[in-house]
Amino acid sequence: MLFREPETAALEALLFVAKDPLTLVQLSEILELDIAKIEELLYELRTRYGIDSCGLALLEMNGGFKLGTKPEVARYIEILYKQPAQALSNAALEVLSIIAYKQPVTRGEVDFIRGVQSDRALATLVEKGLVKDVGRKDGPGRPILYATTEQFLLHFGLRSLNDLPELETEYLSNDEVASTQEE
Repeated sequence: MLFREPETAALEALLFVAKDPLTLVQLSEILELDIAKIEELLYELRTRYGIDSCGLALLEMNGGFKLGTKPEVARYIEILYKQPAQALSNAALEVLSIIAYKQPVTRGEVDFIRGVQSDRALATLVEKGLVKDVGRKDGPGRPILYATTEQFLLHFGLRSLNDLPELETEYLSNDEVASTQEE
C-alpha cells in the first residue's frame, strides 16, 4: 500500500502544489481534520522524507509547511533548468545580512551601516526574491522599507528569522548592542 491513509496522500499533494507554505489551520480546514491529526500526518511525512535517499524534504517556515527539494540535489535541478545558481557577491551578502537583522530597513539605513551605496546589491536581492518592499517609512521622502522574504528563509534553510545566528556584539557599537538586545 503506497499510503497508510488517504489523508496522508491528500496532505502530501497539498504541500506539493502549494505556492506558499500552508499553516496547520489552513491544512486542518482544507482536509477537515483536527490539528492534532495534521501534526501526526506531518510527522509521518517528515519521517518519510528524512531519509538520505529521498530528494524531497518537508520544509517548515514562518509557521507553515511545504514540500521542496533538498539542497543536496540542487545541482541536478540546475542542470534541468540550465540556470546555474549564481552565488551572491560579498556586497549582496552584507546588504542581506543587514536587512535580515534590522528589518524593516531603508536603503539609506543600509548604506549608513555599510558606509557605501547599496543600490546594485539591493536590486540584485530584490530580483532574486530574497528581499522585498514592505512599505514606506514615515519621514522625509518616505523611503521604501525592505525586509526578507519566504524565499530568503527557504534559500538559507531557516524556519523563521528566529533561526538566524546571534550577532557577534564585538563588532557593534554600544548603541547598536543596546538596540539588538531590545529587539
